[in-house]
Amino acid sequence: MIDLVRRASLFCLVPLVSCVSFLEAADKTPAMLLLKDTLIAPGQPARVEARLSTTGLLAPTGLGGELLELLVEGKVVATGMTGGDGRAFLTYHPKAQGVIPIQVRVGRSARVLPTEGQANLVAWERRNSILAIEVAALMEVRRGEHPLSGIGSVLESERTPMPDAADELAKLTQFHYRVMYVATVPSTNADGMLATAEIRAWLTRHKFPPGYIVVLPPGASVWGAKIDELHGAGWKSLKTGIGRSKAFSEAFLQRRLEAVVISDSATGEVPRKAVVAKDWKEIRKKL
Repeated sequence: MIDLVRRASLFCLVPLVSCVSFLEAADKTPAMLLLKDTLIAPGQPARVEARLSTTGLLAPTGLGGELLELLVEGKVVATGMTGGDGRAFLTYHPKAQGVIPIQVRVGRSARVLPTEGQANLVAWERRNSILAIEVAALMEVRRGEHPLSGIGSVLESERTPMPDAADELAKLTQFHYRVMYVATVPSTNADGMLATAEIRAWLTRHKFPPGYIVVLPPGASVWGAKIDELHGAGWKSLKTGIGRSKAFSEAFLQRRLEAVVISDSATGEVPRKAVVAKDWKEIRKKL
C-alpha cells in the first residue's frame, strides 16, 4: 500500500480528485457480469437474470450485495441487488417488439470495479414462426470432426462460419422467421452463462442476425425437454429445427416437427425422416 501511495503522489500535479480516484480504483475488485437472454410475448414483463462474480484462474465466486442497473438505449430502466450467489433479477416492461439489445452494469460500488454485460430481450408475437438453429450447424466442420457429432458451445475465436450461413439466415429472418440459437455446454459443470456470452460474441463478429440464445446442459434429451417447455409456455410456432447433430434432429422428429440436417453427404446416421441440405444455400428450398 505504501508503494501505491508513492506512485499516486506522482500524479499530484493533476487535480486532487484524480489522485483520490486512482487510490479508490486500486482497492476495488475486478468482476465479470454475465446475462441470459430473455424471451417474452409483447405486453409481458421481462425478468432479466444477471450474475456478478469474481474473475481470475480460480472458480468464480458470486459477489452479493451489489447494485445492478439495467439499461435500454442507454437509459436506466430497472435496478436490483445481487444475492449471495451474485445473481440478480431485474424486471422491465418493454414497449417495443423484436430483439432489444440490453445492458446491465454495476452501479456505484465501494468494492467492485465498473463492469457491464450485454444480452437480448426478445419480445415476439406468439404467432411468429420460429426457427431453432443449432450453433454447430453454422460452423465449418474441422478436420477430424465427425460431421454429425455436433460441436460443443465452447467457442474458439478462430471457428469459421459455414459459407453463406449468415447471409442466408438473414434472408430467412428478414420478413418471416424469428431465430433461436441453440447450443449445449460440453460438461455438467460448464458455465452456461459464460457460453452464452461467447456465442453472442461469435455471432456478432460474423454478422449473424440477432436472435434468442438458449444454452442447455449436456444430454441427449435436453433439447426435446426444452421444446416441450417452450410449447407448454405457448410458443407453439417453434416447428422447425436446423442442425447438425442427430440428437437435435431427433428431438424435432419425435414430436412430429420438421428437422433439417446440414450435411454434405447423406449417411445412414441422418435420421430417416430428416430433410438433408448440403449447404446453407439449399436451406430456403427445403423449408
